[in-house]
Amino acid sequence: MSDPELTVRLAPGVGSFGPAEWNALGGDRNPFVSHEFLTALEDSGSVGPGTGWEPAPIVITDVADNLLAAMPSYAKGHSQGEYVFDHSWADAWHRAGGRYYPKLQIAAPFTPANGPRLLLSDPSLAPHLLKGAETVCVDNGLSSAHATFIEPEQLPLFENAGWLIRSDIQFHWQNRDYNCFDDFLGELASRKRKALRKERAAAQEGLRIERLTGDAIRPEHWDAFWIFYQDTGARKWGTPYLTREAFSLLGERMADRMALILAFDRAEPIAGALNFIGSEALYGRYWGCTRDVRFLHFELCYYQAIDMAIELGLPRVEAGAQGGHKLARGYEPVQTYSAHWIADPGFRKAVADFLERERQGVSADQVFLGERTPFRKPD
Repeated sequence: MSDPELTVRLAPGVGSFGPAEWNALGGDRNPFVSHEFLTALEDSGSVGPGTGWEPAPIVITDVADNLLAAMPSYAKGHSQGEYVFDHSWADAWHRAGGRYYPKLQIAAPFTPANGPRLLLSDPSLAPHLLKGAETVCVDNGLSSAHATFIEPEQLPLFENAGWLIRSDIQFHWQNRDYNCFDDFLGELASRKRKALRKERAAAQEGLRIERLTGDAIRPEHWDAFWIFYQDTGARKWGTPYLTREAFSLLGERMADRMALILAFDRAEPIAGALNFIGSEALYGRYWGCTRDVRFLHFELCYYQAIDMAIELGLPRVEAGAQGGHKLARGYEPVQTYSAHWIADPGFRKAVADFLERERQGVSADQVFLGERTPFRKPD
């Protein structure tokens, strides 16, 4: 940096900083860049040796070693757990004789949720933090750096630094100042409204649904949810990303920012969904079950989340990656963004050309999907 009193450096992990100094940069409003979340992953072994996610946060400190800016980043040996797919880029670069891995991933691991990727005490530090990421790549022979699920407000910071921008589509529920779930249903076309009511009734029949937060989430609840999570993780990814200890540590460190929704058949928990509570959104993250019940997935993951967002006055629900079935349940298509820095100029140009074509398709898809929401059409 030009200021001799400031230093850009790699830190060994988020755990090398105190919770207060890290969260003062933005972790207090977004759960997935909080000290509590990121250190739970580090301390539980969900990231670190053997996982392909080596913590490598890039930070800016002053002469007194005060933390002024930070970037949660990881040296990656694969492209798993990112939800922004670059496997074709890796294959192309390997065929051209290059080495795509390792790369630098700027992200909340395993978490396709929007959030700040540059944690700043002053916006003027953003260019220096991004330059630091580029320097880390060059000095360590990394092919590229990738910042995924950037909150839209930070996108210009990456654009101004010359990073390539990529977009995709998720489905988010938008709270239009509803007072209750029925207010939301009233915005839907009659046929869709009836369908959602039938789904909720069918999912809840014979079951008890509990929403647990804070101290109400006990070890036995995490034990049950771990079984659900393992089943879903094994089917989707082959191996679950989080360890069992991660859930215990998350419960110890940030239970007040989590909502565990469980479905019970009498005393037996048979399904569950885990949500994280931010200052601007409710984030649906994990789901699983030991018994298939029709529509129960929609009830626990989507409808209960809507109920909770309305109660908390949150502007939206982000229910995770993919899932066109969310559209019929009142979740609307929105674009999400990532930013990419490629070290090799020729490879960078090829990726830029690809992204230009891809963006056109994503925009067309958003328009197409937006016309197919279940909301009543204006006369």
